[in-house]
Amino acid sequence: MATSTTGSTLLQPLSNAVRLPVDQVNFVVCQLFALLAAVWFRTYLHSSKTSPFIRHVVATLLGLYLALFCFGWYALHFVIQSGISYYIMIIIGVENMHKYCFVFALGYLTVCQITRVYIFDYGQYSADFSGPMMIITQKITSLAFEIHDGMFRKNEDLTPSQRCLAVRRMPSLLEYLSYNCNFMGILAGPLCSYKDYITFIEGRSYQLQQSEANGKEDTKYEQTDPSPNIAVAQKLLICGLSLLFHMTITKTLPVEYNIDDNFRATASWPVRFFYLYVSLMAARPKYYFAWTLADAINNAAGFGFRGYDKNGVTRWDLISNLRIQQIEFSTSFKMFLDNWNIQTALWLKRVCYERATFSPTIQTFILSAIWHGVYPGYYLTFLTGVLMTLAARAIRNNIRHYFVESPAVKLCYDIVTWMATQVAISYTVVPFVLLSVKPSVTFYSSCYFCLHIASILVLLVFPLKRTQKGSKKHENIQPVWSKKLEEENLLQKNSYSTTNNSFSQKEEVTCRYQALKQ
Repeated sequence: MATSTTGSTLLQPLSNAVRLPVDQVNFVVCQLFALLAAVWFRTYLHSSKTSPFIRHVVATLLGLYLALFCFGWYALHFVIQSGISYYIMIIIGVENMHKYCFVFALGYLTVCQITRVYIFDYGQYSADFSGPMMIITQKITSLAFEIHDGMFRKNEDLTPSQRCLAVRRMPSLLEYLSYNCNFMGILAGPLCSYKDYITFIEGRSYQLQQSEANGKEDTKYEQTDPSPNIAVAQKLLICGLSLLFHMTITKTLPVEYNIDDNFRATASWPVRFFYLYVSLMAARPKYYFAWTLADAINNAAGFGFRGYDKNGVTRWDLISNLRIQQIEFSTSFKMFLDNWNIQTALWLKRVCYERATFSPTIQTFILSAIWHGVYPGYYLTFLTGVLMTLAARAIRNNIRHYFVESPAVKLCYDIVTWMATQVAISYTVVPFVLLSVKPSVTFYSSCYFCLHIASILVLLVFPLKRTQKGSKKHENIQPVWSKKLEEENLLQKNSYSTTNNSFSQKEEVTCRYQALKQ
């Protein structure tokens, strides 16, 4: 089925030459343009050469131009969603605006997804305007909660991460639009905190407070403008390899072949599970390409500096969305989720999991499904993911400690758990790729729902660890991805800068130092 585009057709000849839909070509070309613009932005509109106002204006106008080129008049949705959300923030007040912004932004996104999927273009994988809206929805809701934390809640009621991310004044309309629609993240994100973005735009000093053994603070490394060139080059190399893999190998290993009647009838179980694994592995490079390129664009503009490691080497992974090596060699569901779509996992934790009053794991998976879209396959994947997550947690808590003392035994355990994890992940995400109910149920029924049944049996045999009452209960049942990610972000972030003069430098340094002690 042919796909249509709502954006520019200027690149149609190139689209015909490479045999890709023109909207996908527009996306890639615009991201490459954004990469060049990022280099120009960092060189000629550096914070030492121009004002934050100019940087905000240019970043916003470039972002809206790219959106208009890719999506045509549908790009107005980005401005409408952001504008109405800002109006809600102003008129509702800090006590309840986070709730209204959350409902509106997620509802607006869902309506747009419904119209795109069920009215215009069901089942197409081409670039569409709801993709950028997903990122903007994350930014709108994140900022609303951060303002609520900073301007309404008491400081002692906040968690360490909420305290550090809290925004202490209402952003201007320009700052708000720049955060939501800047050219570095308008097309593919990733999500970043508002305070990190404002720190970048205003050109604040990059520094990491190092903690010595005696507990004193030591500003060991400080540099106003660390170079991102090596990090950008490395990420562009990964992009090239991922794109090459996607263009050459992915098409030869379609996920749909898992439900082919002849394949199911003739292939043995080992062959079927092996093909399941390789076909889903081959589906990942397109995400590696898009997310790594988006990360490189931000780095090229000077955004994404996390700090220095213990050897003084710069780290440019503040807003990185994945860690490929850890994904491909995951030995647990936890490890996979820790390293896949990292910024979305943090968003889910900050706006849902740590604020949920009951069943936080289930609520978080439901929110994730709603945010991803309205294809039934998404819901099948995330409902299956709940079972898999709980079962994996139960197994890890109850049996892992028997296999970690002997190196040889642990190696065997790691190999077995790597195989089990890769098959379980692949089994879980098949509906996410197939999208519809019928092919998804066909796949699961052809496997006799084996991993669903196995997960239920695991939960019956290996109960989850009991949790204590009160705050510790909420902490202990924290979802598999969130605790490690939050600790790492707090530990390695270079700066949680303030957005108003009333939040003193002393409090900011204390925030960093407390994070280092986590």
